[in-house]
Amino acid sequence: MRAIESFPNLVTMFFARAKERGDAPFLWRKVDGTWQSLSWNAVAAQVASLAAALKARGLRPGDPVMLVSENRPEFCIADLAIMAAGCITVPTYTTNTTRDHQHILTDSGARAVIVSTAKLAATLMPAVVRSQAGFVIGMEQLRGAQGQCDCVLWSDLLAQYPADVDACALAQTATRTDQACIIYTSGTGGAPRGVMQHHGAILANVEGAGTVVAEDFGWDEEVFLSFLPLSHAYEHSGGQFLPMLLGGQIYYAEGLEKLASNIEETRPTIMVVVPRLFEVLRARIMKSIEKQGKFPTYLMGQALRIAAKEQQGRKSLLDRPMKALLARTLIPKIRARFGGRMKALVSGGAPLNPDVGIFFDAMGLTLLQGYGQTEAGPIISCNRPSAGIAMDTVGPPLDGVEVRIADDGEILVRGELVMHGYWRNPTETEKVLRGGWLHTGDIGEFDAKGRIRITDRKKDLIVNDKGDNVSPQKVEGMLTLQSEIGQAMVYGDRRPYLVGLIVPDAEWTREWAQAQGLTAEAASTSPAYQAALRAAVDRVNADLSVIERVRRFILADEAFTIENEEMTPSMKIRRHIIRKRYADRLDALYKA
Repeated sequence: MRAIESFPNLVTMFFARAKERGDAPFLWRKVDGTWQSLSWNAVAAQVASLAAALKARGLRPGDPVMLVSENRPEFCIADLAIMAAGCITVPTYTTNTTRDHQHILTDSGARAVIVSTAKLAATLMPAVVRSQAGFVIGMEQLRGAQGQCDCVLWSDLLAQYPADVDACALAQTATRTDQACIIYTSGTGGAPRGVMQHHGAILANVEGAGTVVAEDFGWDEEVFLSFLPLSHAYEHSGGQFLPMLLGGQIYYAEGLEKLASNIEETRPTIMVVVPRLFEVLRARIMKSIEKQGKFPTYLMGQALRIAAKEQQGRKSLLDRPMKALLARTLIPKIRARFGGRMKALVSGGAPLNPDVGIFFDAMGLTLLQGYGQTEAGPIISCNRPSAGIAMDTVGPPLDGVEVRIADDGEILVRGELVMHGYWRNPTETEKVLRGGWLHTGDIGEFDAKGRIRITDRKKDLIVNDKGDNVSPQKVEGMLTLQSEIGQAMVYGDRRPYLVGLIVPDAEWTREWAQAQGLTAEAASTSPAYQAALRAAVDRVNADLSVIERVRRFILADEAFTIENEEMTPSMKIRRHIIRKRYADRLDALYKA
């Protein structure tokens, strides 16, 4: 088995792989309906050219450079070129407002900006002109931005500074302790903080994750489909630098609406996704199977029954005939939807409901739940077949990661993966880095096999008026598994019981309304519609303890989205914003 190598910095790792892989395809994008690739050599040439251009335009080692782009080959090239020039990448979300951009430009002190499109520049440029950034590079023509500041076109720079790949590779002197990037955590509350990730933090992550791939799945021609924002640490490390270490290929998805077809077309071997997407995929697959009739629905039920039993360690010879039938009928069809060669779907970024994990396991797909934080590179642990996959755990720590549980149950982490601190924020740094340990704010425990089980988030615990602790994420996760419920938030700190805020599932609402001969708008005020949602909540309550049950609920005015700032770009709900918007109506549920 090929061993996972260790490198002094991320850029050296890239150039080493590019030298090995040469003209083999590396980065793929769809152009006019056809997937087109850039080879390792082609990417290396662009990295060397852009790095030379950045230095020629006056950037010095240690200068932050802001990167605003959707997932595309140029993101990877720009990221590597910034680091190859000795600078620090500051990737930011494409969904950021002008105010968000202003905060990050000011806080990071970015000396230059690279942006992909005129559309993104429209939000960005008002912040740039008020910042210290000296120039802006546009991956495409930035119509309307000319004249606001010094703008230069990507292709012009590459033409002006011909590539010397060997010289660029030899010039890399960064060590594993040197800073690679500042990743601003989207945060569920307050202004984003810049996490200082050094080369070693990301390398330790990808080396640990690469070991899981090599030992548990066999290191082969790996193909990744990049979907999550590359400005998120999870995709940045797991979806960009891990494929790079493995010498794999990266396809850039066209977006959520085309994700299912992109999976079938690109046939990835590994995909990193957040739990919310798994919940959506599960709901779509279940609905599709149910529409096929009674027998496929029966088979799905049997697959779920067997998977749930086996998760509890209760294998039975009596299930063998049914498993053989499933292996010939249902499972190949589901696997085909995922391209047919998927080794692992890796879930991270937020807690995964165990029922979702069991569903994918039942459908013949290996789903690995991981755990991490931006402050830890971000991967701390991951389930792996060799350690036994338990859906209620996030697996054992990666190689080289120390984890211990504090007296109050908080998970503490130590190792090369831990950040050096928050950029220009010693006060917040001192709160989480103490005695060499990262204080995660998560509550957890080890199971008998050394796998981490997350039991809650310190800050998110609801403490009712009797002092009982309730996990809102557990209850919300169970609610959103109901076909009637798209999103949910529960509420009840220092209150006698929980109440809920429900976003009905849009597709279910449409189908329900059609069956009743109503419009979707008319349905929302129908007592029967409310009763159907009440029935869904009651089904969940039947499986909850008395203190966890949702006694009353109201409907949200609209879905929680990134655009209305009620979700982070990594699909976590922003409780403080939602609570502020609905506080009066939620409080009224305790008075009526």
